Amino acid sequence: MGKGGGMSKVSKAAVPIGVVAIVLMLVVPLPAMLLDILLGLNITCALLILLVAMQIRRALDFAVFPSLILIATLFRLALNVSSTRLVLRDGYAGNVIDAFGHFVVGGSLVVGLVIFVILTIIQFVVITNGAGRVAEVGARFTLDAMPGKQMAIDADLNAGLINEKQARKRRFEVTAEADFYGSMDGASKFVKGDAIAAIIITLINLIGGFAVGIIQHGMAPADAVSQYSLLSVGDGLVSQIPALLLSTATGIIVTRSASDGDIGSDLLAQLGRYRQPVRIAGAAALTLCLIPGLPKLPFLIVGGLFSLMAARMKEAPEVDEEAEALAAAENEPKPDSPEAIAEKMRVDPLELEVAFDLVDLVDTSRGGDLLDRVKALRRKVAMDTGLVIPLVRTRDNLDLPASQYVIWLNGVPAAKGISPAGTVLAIGDALDGLPGKVTREPVFGLAAKWVPVELQRQAELAGATVVDRSSVITTHLAEVVRQHASELLGREDVKLLVEMVRRSHPVVVEELTPTLLTLGEIQRVLHGLLEENVSIRDLVRIFEALSVRAKASTETDGLIEAARAALGSAISQQYVTPDERLHVMTLDPGFEQRLLESIRPTDAGQVLALDTGAIDALVSGCGGLLEEAERSGFTPVLVCSPQVRAALSRLMRQLLPRLPVISYAEVSRTAQIESLGVVSGAVAIR
Repeated sequence: MGKGGGMSKVSKAAVPIGVVAIVLMLVVPLPAMLLDILLGLNITCALLILLVAMQIRRALDFAVFPSLILIATLFRLALNVSSTRLVLRDGYAGNVIDAFGHFVVGGSLVVGLVIFVILTIIQFVVITNGAGRVAEVGARFTLDAMPGKQMAIDADLNAGLINEKQARKRRFEVTAEADFYGSMDGASKFVKGDAIAAIIITLINLIGGFAVGIIQHGMAPADAVSQYSLLSVGDGLVSQIPALLLSTATGIIVTRSASDGDIGSDLLAQLGRYRQPVRIAGAAALTLCLIPGLPKLPFLIVGGLFSLMAARMKEAPEVDEEAEALAAAENEPKPDSPEAIAEKMRVDPLELEVAFDLVDLVDTSRGGDLLDRVKALRRKVAMDTGLVIPLVRTRDNLDLPASQYVIWLNGVPAAKGISPAGTVLAIGDALDGLPGKVTREPVFGLAAKWVPVELQRQAELAGATVVDRSSVITTHLAEVVRQHASELLGREDVKLLVEMVRRSHPVVVEELTPTLLTLGEIQRVLHGLLEENVSIRDLVRIFEALSVRAKASTETDGLIEAARAALGSAISQQYVTPDERLHVMTLDPGFEQRLLESIRPTDAGQVLALDTGAIDALVSGCGGLLEEAERSGFTPVLVCSPQVRAALSRLMRQLLPRLPVISYAEVSRTAQIESLGVVSGAVAIR
């Protein structure tokens, strides 16, 4: 660990230290020996960059390249300054520059200048200019394609083809690709500027060296050219070679298309895919031998090599696209085949259908954020209830009336609503002065009106709560999910939750399943908890309680009550008001004893066998207190003994589903209890 951490620190500090050293080279003289080493390093690094550019499979694999161009260009210019200083001061700049000035160009100033100009033209006019244009077009096209790529990722995510992690990775790659090509567009300007700087610096060195030799040292013009000008040309050639390598690497990077192989493999594979062109090229080279005056041996060797290569090549199989399309169509299941019918029969757990004029809420390119809100809703529901709801399949339906949306649950319409285009939902009672369509808020049934979006400010001034169209749909969807959370918890979901607990608390799971309870029995318990809006996030405590209870009995109601007892006051905490008050209604002791005596076990669990009069009294008493509490703006709970709670809750979910039923053990220990009244078999006592 210590060694790895040390290497990491060195690697992080190497680049900043190197950049500072390059800047110092601009002002601090370097000895000739050190300059030779740095010139060799410059050429080798440029060659390394070119080879890496040829090996990568896509441009993003070398994402640091634009910054590397800047550093390499600065390094090369710093070497230019250092070598110029040595040439003009000492008439000697090391063995590397001396060799390029005398041996490489044969000691001829004219030959050196011609080679230098040719290299500069190749780099500046051909490679750099073309690479800059490709980078500019690539950056523009990549930015233009970003919205479509983002929409494709969102569509795949909502269709369930990818998960959230994969979608996040693909979004990052799309953004990184746009940033890369934008950076390359600017980096190509560095290379172009470097080519111009090389020409100017070499001309200045030629003039400066000639002047130093004649004026300062009193040399003859021929001697000054031999001593200084050849070194200046050698300096220019030493700098131009790595610059040419780097500009070539730039061109390869920006012209690289997505592929599974490196450029060398692709080049050989694609040029050698067909035998006939290679054979014709070899025959053409051999034919040139017949032209009088042309040397026969070079063309004979080249033509023979190509002919031999064509003879040894294996013809790639021709791809008939039409035949492939027909074969693919034949392989696809027929519309009346069992596979196709089974695919059509598949029912998505949760779907959202929107009318044609609501598509703008889904289309991110038009500012629609409904898909993002649905994703956020999945995360919020998971945090609130512990249930990871399935992906919401969103689609348009041309058969729906305008502005309407439908929420489907397991293939059955669970809720409908409207969201007219160009409007917002104003919730409040004092909206008579505003134009719009009168409606009811879909979750709580509050009086509301769809008003034009231009009148949003007026609605707010009238005291209304204004909600945009996407929020209306998302809130409605959230309420449907909460009401039917138990129906969305499948066996596979339970298995996933169990495995999640196994990773963090293996002993808890090993003790519970499959020894004591099966996945199906655990699913029934979790269903029962979700039906009563109890969060199942704390699975560890739930499983521990089930392990203890299952040793005595596996009866579902008993298991559910054991889990609720383990969760304790966390159940009632969701009903506590912001000022830490819990509003409760209780049962008259005599009436509660009567309920206890009327409990009967059934296959569906415990039920209350009460006469009609007792049920009416119970509903009337609880309903009156409930309405009074709701008018005051808070949610009350009915508190009873643990022995009665399961059967009483099952009855109240049918008669008063808005009234939660908890036991005395589940009352919050920190909240202040506010009693709303006592319900008896005759009347509610306040």
